[in-house]
Amino acid sequence: MSQTLADILQGLKWDRDNLIPAIVQDGRTKRVLTLAYMNSESLQKTWETRETWFYSRSRQHLWHKGETSGHTQRVMGLEVDCDGDALLVFVEPQGPACHTGTESCFDTRVALPFEDPAAQGEGVLERLEQRVAKRDRERPEGAYTTYLFSNGIDKILKKVGEETAEVIIAAKNRSASELRYETADLLYHLFVMLREQKLPFAEVLAELEERYQGKKTH
Repeated sequence: MSQTLADILQGLKWDRDNLIPAIVQDGRTKRVLTLAYMNSESLQKTWETRETWFYSRSRQHLWHKGETSGHTQRVMGLEVDCDGDALLVFVEPQGPACHTGTESCFDTRVALPFEDPAAQGEGVLERLEQRVAKRDRERPEGAYTTYLFSNGIDKILKKVGEETAEVIIAAKNRSASELRYETADLLYHLFVMLREQKLPFAEVLAELEERYQGKKTH
């Protein structure tokens, strides 16, 4: 049910410091980006500007996400927990959510003995994207990824083309081990290309999600 800001403020259960936890989630991919805190003033600023504002418990003042980095978060929606003691904020991120440069603050995966292998695969792709992004930022001398970024898009696209051809050859050869190896190479170079083009992998996943939900037909 839709509510006004006054209704929301009145119905919230603030902690003893007059704060409430706010879970920030990518509105397109549904990935949790961060957990922060809001007070009534930051919630009001979020409401008015349609961008996320929080309250820093360590610095004890308001902060506007992306004010210095440019990685703002456009608010797409807001939901209140059934007990009124937590907020869920759906956003469209304009860059990494974490100050470390990663898409999400939750980027340390804990391996569980009963974990779904498919979920583990998703984690590997996330870590691959983060590794490529780190290589791009730091450009360590002698690293192959540094070599690709330093030589620019033409070199990157050439490698994507070469690896695509290798995948085709492996499939024609009916060699599972060769196909596995070459597909991994192709995925790596695709992530380098996406990074160079400044297209987050999350947007590719969002495109797939739209197709899966039947919004697009193929």
